[in-house]
Amino acid sequence: MQEWLWKSAAELGRGIGKGEIDPVDLARTYLDAIAAHPMRDRIYARVTADRAMAEARAASARAKSGHRLSPLDGVPISWKDLFDTAGIATEAGTAYLKGRTPEQDAEVLRLATGKGLVCLGKTHMTEIAFSGLGYNPITATPPNKVDPEAVPGGSSSGAAASVAFGLAAAGIGSDTGGSVRVPSGWNDLVGLKTTHGRLSLEGVVPLCKTFDTVGPLCRTVEDAALFWDILGGDAVGLDGADLSRVRLAVLDTIGTEDLEDEPRAAFRSAVARLNDAGAEISHITFEPLREAFAMAGGLFTADAYAYWRETIEARPDLMYHQILKRIRPGGEVLAADYIANWARLEEIRAEYAAATAGFDAVILPTMPIMAPNLERLAKDDAYFVSSNLMALRNTRVGNLMGLCSITLPTGVPGCGIMFNGQAGQEGRLLRLAAAAEQALA
Repeated sequence: MQEWLWKSAAELGRGIGKGEIDPVDLARTYLDAIAAHPMRDRIYARVTADRAMAEARAASARAKSGHRLSPLDGVPISWKDLFDTAGIATEAGTAYLKGRTPEQDAEVLRLATGKGLVCLGKTHMTEIAFSGLGYNPITATPPNKVDPEAVPGGSSSGAAASVAFGLAAAGIGSDTGGSVRVPSGWNDLVGLKTTHGRLSLEGVVPLCKTFDTVGPLCRTVEDAALFWDILGGDAVGLDGADLSRVRLAVLDTIGTEDLEDEPRAAFRSAVARLNDAGAEISHITFEPLREAFAMAGGLFTADAYAYWRETIEARPDLMYHQILKRIRPGGEVLAADYIANWARLEEIRAEYAAATAGFDAVILPTMPIMAPNLERLAKDDAYFVSSNLMALRNTRVGNLMGLCSITLPTGVPGCGIMFNGQAGQEGRLLRLAAAAEQALA
């Protein structure tokens, strides 16, 4: 049964469908593994054992009667601690929400439960989701599977760790500037950032309502496609996907600049394998992206501070100082500047869509740096700031341009390759990613 902990969600679902795996045994296996794991409390904020077993028993009965609700009916997964769970605390990694207990599930959790998914519990995260590093001295900092001395990436840090350490078949997280893709990349997982507005944010503790998205962290593109459907997207057929006649563009503006040696080498190797598999590779620049990056700080922080201001300023001492220092400038953004910058960003998005319309996806290294050292981040404020900016630099392209995006492992530990698709084209992106996954394997 221990081998179940390392199978993909889709493989587990097929095992349940064939009668080879009982959802009750599967849930117990995961719950026992969580209970015995030395880093359990760094990964899970709360384990929902009673809920998991009740859901598993119902899934087992459906499987035996031949009335399964989805291909993943009975599969146990984790949820980032900003998705509301009925009767279970949802605290978003911050002391401000300690003990906050919603009365109903977030909409995406309700949908997943309605398709038979089993909720193992809530995973730790960056405080209010406002950092790409995963370091949280307020609650807990989850481990990094690839480098034990490094941070795991954030803000969906525990979601990534739960999968990477075999304590969930998949994790559901959120991505505002890279919070699904960064921890996925640094832990050798697949992470899907969905187009803003495609999946429900009802019952999700917000960071930036204009950028927040929901997405899975998982082992395979097949898993990502299944979760996209279950969480409110649509069904995507992956059979027959290949890279012949696929046109990919390497984004040289920002995306390939100032790379550390490992991500650079990993990306070059991955691009070569994609080319060998039949993809046509071009290089492009898009200079208006620099203008969008210059506006980004005000857009993100004004949105975040507008929601969190009253809570924070009542007790600023409760917030980790790096997050406080990052969010407070949002209060200084002029309304006229915010509106004008959003109008300009929409223009740049349209320009980007036109400039990249001839390509099936735009590719770049998921992160330009390796996961930073945890001990140094805790002591060196300047290192924290520079590392956080670089961690989120490449992923933020997708958020600013309003795209869907997916990161895949390259085969080099802790280094991902990212595929950015056009807004609303998750199905097309997932088919391409399935073919790319085969080439990169």
